[in-house]
Amino acid sequence: QVQLVESGGGLVQAGGSLRLSCAASGRTFTTYYMGWFRQAPGKEREFVAGMYWSGGMPSYADSVKGRFTVSSDNAKDTVYLQMNSLKPEDTAVYYCKWVTYGATAYWGQGTQVTVSS
Repeated sequence: QVQLVESGGGLVQAGGSLRLSCAASGRTFTTYYMGWFRQAPGKEREFVAGMYWSGGMPSYADSVKGRFTVSSDNAKDTVYLQMNSLKPEDTAVYYCKWVTYGATAYWGQGTQVTVSS
């Protein structure tokens, strides 16, 4: 089992920045992949950014490329999402997803990000 705790959401004006954190505990030695997803009201959950625990190039949705950066601190079992130049359309509940080598996926509880125009 992997437990995830997200933090860092809030209200920000357009053009501002926020950093989300997702701290994992439990069987984190089984981590294979970490990702961030978001879900806006009335819309399906969508991929935002992701990376492999072992390293390599992160991947991003086209809508956030150049503005968002995903990173990790493996010693702290934490993944981050730095969000810059935020837009009102970035408003959503953001979830982290943790995938193990056994292909089991765990989700965080979600954190609200609201960008005002």
